[in-house]
Amino acid sequence: MEDLLYVVPANSSKDEIRKLLAAHPEVRFVSVVGIDLAGNDTDEKIPVRIFLEDMDKFYAGTAVQTDGSSVVLNGIATLHNAKVDMPIDPTVNWFVDYNYEHTDMETGLPVGTLRIPSFIIHEGKRVDSRAVLTDTLSFVRDSLVKLLNDHPRVSGFMHVDGSKVRDIVFTSATELEFWVKTPLEESNIEDLSTSQVLQEQYWQRTHGSVRTAMEETLLLLDRYGFEVEMGHKEVGGLKGQIDESGRMTHVCEQLEIDWKYAETLQAADNELFVRTLVREVFRENGLEVIFKAKPMIGLAGNGEHLHIGLMAVLEDGKKVNLFTAEDMTKDFMSALGYGAIMGLLKNYEVINPFVSATNDSLNRLKPGFEAPVCIVTSLGDRPDMAARNRTILAGLIRDLKNPYATRFELRACNPYSNIYLVAAAVYMAVLDGIRSTITRTTDDLLAELSKEAGADAQYLEKDRAYRSEIDVFDDFTEAERNRLFGAPPETVWENMQAFERYPDKLRAVTEGGALRTQIIDAFKDGALLRWKMEVVSRIIPENRDLIRKAHEIKTEFMTDQDSYMWNKINGLRSYLAKDSVDEKCVFTRLKTALLAGDYGMASRLQVEMYDRMEELKALYDQYQKNMI
Repeated sequence: MEDLLYVVPANSSKDEIRKLLAAHPEVRFVSVVGIDLAGNDTDEKIPVRIFLEDMDKFYAGTAVQTDGSSVVLNGIATLHNAKVDMPIDPTVNWFVDYNYEHTDMETGLPVGTLRIPSFIIHEGKRVDSRAVLTDTLSFVRDSLVKLLNDHPRVSGFMHVDGSKVRDIVFTSATELEFWVKTPLEESNIEDLSTSQVLQEQYWQRTHGSVRTAMEETLLLLDRYGFEVEMGHKEVGGLKGQIDESGRMTHVCEQLEIDWKYAETLQAADNELFVRTLVREVFRENGLEVIFKAKPMIGLAGNGEHLHIGLMAVLEDGKKVNLFTAEDMTKDFMSALGYGAIMGLLKNYEVINPFVSATNDSLNRLKPGFEAPVCIVTSLGDRPDMAARNRTILAGLIRDLKNPYATRFELRACNPYSNIYLVAAAVYMAVLDGIRSTITRTTDDLLAELSKEAGADAQYLEKDRAYRSEIDVFDDFTEAERNRLFGAPPETVWENMQAFERYPDKLRAVTEGGALRTQIIDAFKDGALLRWKMEVVSRIIPENRDLIRKAHEIKTEFMTDQDSYMWNKINGLRSYLAKDSVDEKCVFTRLKTALLAGDYGMASRLQVEMYDRMEELKALYDQYQKNMI
């Protein structure tokens, strides 16, 4: 396996690529990978010989012309105007995806597919997620270089002459959390919840097939050059069992894998490939991997924290961290760092739709599971002591011994967040904040970031607070959180409405032209279509099945408590799922509103459905436990 080709390095020449493929005949196919606006990646099998014969056409984007209406480009590529071109991107790494279940007859090695990141062009314009991020970073880079050249002395950053800045490097990192289980395994939510509260799983030793799959994954990731940092158990899970043959059964646990940061576009590409590789390695070990944000209601969900950094390249080639303060024991960060986090927080309402665009993602963002629900940051109690509050949305990460490590961690993402679009929106918000605060002192900016709700502010909103060094979940009531930090959206529709409710914030993230109206509308329309279809075709039927399973229990020993509880439960069942001539149930009214396009009403009914279903589950659990 050491002789396999794993990576074609970024910016390889055409001749270098030809030599690599000639030396590795086990690579039989290429796949031109475009990323639509939902974050889905395309995949196809094109024989390598065609790629080698027509390489110039692949670079020009004329070799692969496909049907763009088959991917999520709503309102852009339509049935009557669907053709898209897909030029490949030579500026990033290309990874080889091996099928270890298919051995090449000539080489005796697994058959490989070279996955080549690309752009999607429709009517002469790039319309894909990778292009949005690429173009955004280009705009932010040019804007920051000019800004720093025009303002050579910045508070907390006086050791660097801004007039000498020639380039900007964007660095990002993600990690991957996921549930792994035996296929078709039905999970006992109560047992899993108990194990989670007792902290029986977090960072515990893995066993059997889970351990094997984890170790194989970490070793394989290093072969691809991802520089793995660790793999470990997360908070959720149960201990597996061993069958008569010594194999692990009843596996259901949560894992996390971390790897090194990279430049932002490469980091997004890396995360996409790692997700695919993890799924395949665990599948080969007889295990199912789940990346959903909230696979099981009531248990820890899968997060994916996005780390954001900015480096300036000076005219002598030296790199400096724009966020790090000159004196790290005096200031938490430079004025540029303050501007960045303030821009992210102020404009987060229009970033959030990209972060949480599905029913599943919003199910994860509930108080009590460390998933952030409030637009608030934490810096630490004092500059000379790095701290970390896990209950906030975006935190400052620092290492007092390493000035290059200063960065921000956005904690709301999940494995299916479209990191390309999230990062694009975040960096535009960062630019907005830096532009608006670059002439101010660090003391002034710290005071504004730390202000109480209702206090005047030059950049942030008067009626909001933005910093908390205490537990946001335990030390505030829900009403206090909503008043201080803003009420979080409860449905996809409500989240997408932010694009209309906050026009000034939308302008801040769309100014560069990459996140233009065409892209925003296509993303929103696609998200709302998926929201509607999932509620109608999956969530309502699944809830109806749960209601049908909540049946009356007949035993020889019944009490008035049992009768009371069943009448209450049955009333809820009918209210949710059973129509009469005069009154329609919640499910029917919700479906009718969605199909009629009355999304505001549908959103309210969806919230009511969730609340009533949770009430029903709790009541039925009490009802069952009273039976002997």
